[in-house]
Amino acid sequence: MTQDRGYFSEETSAQAVIARNAACPNPRLAQVMEVITRKLHEAVKEIEPSEAEWMQALQFLTATGQICNDWRQEWILFSDIMGVSMLVDAINHRKPDGGSENTVLGPFHVADAPEMPMGANICLDGKGEDMVVSGYVRDTQGRPLAGVRMDVWQANDEGFYDVQQKGIQPDFNLRGVFVTGADGHYWFKAVKPKFYPIPDDGPVGKLLAALGRHPYRPAHLHFIVQADGFQTLTTHIFDPNCPYITSDAVFGVKESLLANFRKVEDAAKSTAMGFTADWFWAVDFDFVLAR
Repeated sequence: MTQDRGYFSEETSAQAVIARNAACPNPRLAQVMEVITRKLHEAVKEIEPSEAEWMQALQFLTATGQICNDWRQEWILFSDIMGVSMLVDAINHRKPDGGSENTVLGPFHVADAPEMPMGANICLDGKGEDMVVSGYVRDTQGRPLAGVRMDVWQANDEGFYDVQQKGIQPDFNLRGVFVTGADGHYWFKAVKPKFYPIPDDGPVGKLLAALGRHPYRPAHLHFIVQADGFQTLTTHIFDPNCPYITSDAVFGVKESLLANFRKVEDAAKSTAMGFTADWFWAVDFDFVLAR
């Protein structure tokens, strides 16, 4: 009765707000706001913040919004470091048994990367440790899939994407699109990726530091794998030996996405691949698409 009249008390705070929103014409919005209101009030009651602490929280939210612009989205970064981006991704991309797992897209995908012949080298500037990536794309029944479009991109050996180093890296460096043949096999040449930090010069970076956390993402390659009649797979493969593999700042690592990075010390094979060093890295990883 109290909440219907709009009166407020510490004990009935959430109910009072939820009741005030009862006339919302959008059922989904009403549901979302009810849950958020209930959980937020529960958190405030458990934490019992001082007024100074609450003002500090509001100032953090304000600063996070103020740093956002056309090329930087600090709120997405906040969602990332809280594990919420990965949770939303997991909820929206549940796969049947055997299907390869999704992970976050990341901010550095570029549309219209060039389609390349199978076996081409996506490294255009010749820098970094040579690497060959190969494997098969199959369905959940183990059948090879032809005509699969694989959009691939990665950071260089210094941890930068081409779009971060305009004028230093060539356009579309370490990017390419490959299409599988009848056997479902893919392979291409690249360079061994390196870990890199997410932007940490803003409010989210300061929060990470206050929490005693680092800003680094472990070394990985990105893939978007698409085929008619199948769910699109957006994922990474990770170097399991990277020092940050178990502490990804954005929680993007899943155990099933750890690849095997092998050092092949064979000068003849390296020469046959067109490499100048007498060794190279080899990575084998298969993808499974779900209908």
